[in-house]
Amino acid sequence: MTKCPGCGKIIYTKLLLKNYKMCECGYYFRISANERLAMVLDEDSFVELDQQLTSRDPLNFPGYGDKLVKTQTQTGLVDGLVSGKGAICGLPTYIGVMDASFFMGSMGTAIGEKLARLFERAKEEKLPVIVFTASGGARMQEGIFSLMQMAKVSGAVAKHSKAGLLYITVLTDPTTGGVTASFAMLGDIILAEPGALIGFAGPRVIEQTIGQKLPQGFQRAEFLLEHGFVDRIVTRDKMKETLGALLKLHYKDYTSNTNLF
Repeated sequence: MTKCPGCGKIIYTKLLLKNYKMCECGYYFRISANERLAMVLDEDSFVELDQQLTSRDPLNFPGYGDKLVKTQTQTGLVDGLVSGKGAICGLPTYIGVMDASFFMGSMGTAIGEKLARLFERAKEEKLPVIVFTASGGARMQEGIFSLMQMAKVSGAVAKHSKAGLLYITVLTDPTTGGVTASFAMLGDIILAEPGALIGFAGPRVIEQTIGQKLPQGFQRAEFLLEHGFVDRIVTRDKMKETLGALLKLHYKDYTSNTNLF
């Protein structure tokens, strides 16, 4: 059994998994990168790339090396992003999914390099890219090296875009910091999950800086949709269907009569 932090209801765990880890009250449980891939990709279509690429300890930050090994053991991940090539509704696409269980999805050198390679491969094969973001921002244990990834990935996105190719971002809870300030908000189409926290600095830091009380729901997906920063809010059970429709629109041989939009 699993207790919902939103409403306090006790839910049968198998039923929760069947319902895409969404509670009836609207609360979204965080999911792993592999769970996300299973939800949106066609069965047995995913081929992972750069799976052994991992961050090192460029600054010899105290305790960072040990924490990396411990987190890798606990999560079964090498770093906070799973990337590769798959298919949605039969259409090939490159995809990257951030995992908040690994250092809160913080972007280090490995994540930046994996994303840059993802866009480079997609550009060569003339394929779209989909990235699911879930991050606390740049990984401060890697200092300036982590901040450099913002420019590197943004440059790779620009080359992919210049080739006339589609880039879709899906913002999940939370998407903050340097990830928001770079590739998360550079998508041609920006989707978000309901209630996702999306922003750069946290609400408390902003309030202390500007000396004002922030509006209700500030930095949530619904607030950003209302103010034009997000194109559409999509529930998990409709995510694969929506992404499939967008990919069909992108491909020149699109002939479906899909009427999602």
